[in-house]
Amino acid sequence: MANQRILEEKQQVVSEVKSKLTEYSCTVVADYRGLSVAQVTELRKRLREAGVEFQVIKNTLVRRATAEAELTELDEHLTGPTAYAFSKEDLIAPAKILTEFAKKNDALKVKGGIVEGRVVGFDQIKALADLPSREGLLSMLLSVLQAPVRNFALAVKAVSEKKEAEA
Repeated sequence: MANQRILEEKQQVVSEVKSKLTEYSCTVVADYRGLSVAQVTELRKRLREAGVEFQVIKNTLVRRATAEAELTELDEHLTGPTAYAFSKEDLIAPAKILTEFAKKNDALKVKGGIVEGRVVGFDQIKALADLPSREGLLSMLLSVLQAPVRNFALAVKAVSEKKEAEA
């Protein structure tokens, strides 16, 4: 009877992981071997503040989920102690936080992940992490949109000052 209960719990985990792999915008896979408890706690705190779920799940259960989700290319990254950062909305947050944390802590190794339904390697995750945040992109867009108006206002002001000086 206990075995049936354990099997049902494992199937529940597989279905949850499958839904996260297919429905969430970004999943980053990392090897956390060698991190201290304090470091993992700090990493979890940063991820939680950004709205990212961070879980350690058995690789065998994740392999079953990738098979069901038809994302078996991810299986090559599922070796050793593996942690998963799932982000539902923010595509950049898990990649940015994990790669920045890995720069300061050599024990953390980003392996790859899934971005909008496509399996990607470390290089793509790093490129994603190098992008500015959503707020940064919006402020860049706003400054680009404001530049012509600002330049026009300065030109009008210069013309009016010139006319005042002539008068």
